[in-house]
Amino acid sequence: MKSVRLDADLQIRLEEAARLAGVSQSDFIRAAIEERSEATLAGQLESRLTGLVGAVRSKGGRAT
Repeated sequence: MKSVRLDADLQIRLEEAARLAGVSQSDFIRAAIEERSEATLAGQLESRLTGLVGAVRSKGGRAT
């Protein structure tokens, strides 16, 4: 388990956002971490594959 310290303004935003979303603050935080980590990791994968995407030449045939 991790602890996170929030300043007063961020705490108020968290409370309001979780209330509007109809979820607990913990669930809201978990979802936010999941979304942010997925986006960050996807971006990392994209940058690693940039030189490979489109690097294979093909005559347009289908793989069998």
